[in-house]
Amino acid sequence: MKHLLSLCCLALIVTAPAAQTPDPLPLLPIPTARQLAWQEQELILFVHFTVNTFTDREWGDGTEDPAIFNPTDFDARQWARVARETGFQTVILTAKHHDGFALWPSRYTDHSVAASPWMDGRGDVVRALAEAVEAQGLRLGLYLSPWDRHEPTYGDTRAYNQFYLSQLRELLTRYGPVHEVWFDGAKGADAKDMVYDFEAFWATVRQLQPQAVLFSDAGPDVRWIGNEHGFAGETNWSTYDRSKVGVGMPGISDYLNTGEEGAPDWVPGECDVSIRPGWFWHPDEQPKTLDELMEIYYKSVGRNCVLLLNVPPDRTGRFAEEDVARLYAFRDALNRIFTRDLALHATASASNVRGGDARFGPARVLDHDTDTYWATDDDQTGGTLTLDLGEPTTFNVIRLQEPIQLGQRVRAYRVEVWQEGAWQPISRGTTIGYKKLDRVPTVTARRVRVVIEDARACPLLAEVGLHLDEVTAD
Repeated sequence: MKHLLSLCCLALIVTAPAAQTPDPLPLLPIPTARQLAWQEQELILFVHFTVNTFTDREWGDGTEDPAIFNPTDFDARQWARVARETGFQTVILTAKHHDGFALWPSRYTDHSVAASPWMDGRGDVVRALAEAVEAQGLRLGLYLSPWDRHEPTYGDTRAYNQFYLSQLRELLTRYGPVHEVWFDGAKGADAKDMVYDFEAFWATVRQLQPQAVLFSDAGPDVRWIGNEHGFAGETNWSTYDRSKVGVGMPGISDYLNTGEEGAPDWVPGECDVSIRPGWFWHPDEQPKTLDELMEIYYKSVGRNCVLLLNVPPDRTGRFAEEDVARLYAFRDALNRIFTRDLALHATASASNVRGGDARFGPARVLDHDTDTYWATDDDQTGGTLTLDLGEPTTFNVIRLQEPIQLGQRVRAYRVEVWQEGAWQPISRGTTIGYKKLDRVPTVTARRVRVVIEDARACPLLAEVGLHLDEVTAD
């Protein structure tokens, strides 16, 4: 019996699996699950629609007669269908802009669709959109302007914050899941002095829609990128210090645009921009060109941000034909560039692999899975990853992605190609984050390498891709 027990123990010892190399420690701060899900969308549609659509203004003053709101062919199903077919996963509606006109029948104001002739006062734009996005498998987002130029309690801090929270609760309890709630700090020079209770606003969203991300200049989940051009900084950290930023605070645009390395809060940037010169539809305006939209994409999604693109319905209540055509052209261009990864079948090698473990090997950057990644040992703050493409390959876009679930690390990198017997640099950059897209002059090479020059901790790369942009090529 003793011999049998000894043999059993020996068998257990012999067959015991070798200890695996431990995963890298996260570099704090790191994103929440809702922030990760938000960033992975890449494209979100904004819809500005209210009395301004009918007055040809950008900011209403709150004195508009509700009778002017009367779209002749309203169709939120068109908005949602176009959004899905052109690659947008969430649609955010201006449920109430600064004019105070509510696009739902609010119990707390007489300035709403209930007082308009549209659908004999029985219409509800918010409900129509909520049902339309659900039917298309999309997500709903809502914007509720803190500045209300119609509401008589505005200027009485306590009374107005109670009013605002009452309307916010209506929106968060009537229309099903809401995935982004958008606040801004816009306030005209003639606005009465008001202190918005943002902490109460945010706490209410957390209570009623815990899956929703909260957008404002200050976060807490998603920050404004500091401009309305759709351009993030070439250097763009998803980290910044919320204590340095307040909603509507002047002089913070540069800080919002770049974030701050090593700051205590994870608050990624959202690039908001309109497809037209204005946020609302105006009959004398035309949409941006395809080249302009592509430039915005490269400087938003391609700089570690989400692109929030506004498309305003016209007075019929539908997206204008020219805007729809531009959206489909934009989607077609993105598909032509990014559905083909020229590095997909490359052979990858690296200067260092964490613990020599294949789980962290260089091939992980080619599997189109951001949950896997190439990693170095903990004592490394740089490294080189080389791709052999098998044959000379022509490209002009380089795609790099970090596994941001473990934090943002890379401070500086360069990309090189092997030509004329030497490594030739073709691109240099600072931050990477969720996604970095570098456009370079069109080049043909068989071997490409990514050199991480400096990182805040052992560098990690989730994806490396090469693409050919023949739409906006040099």
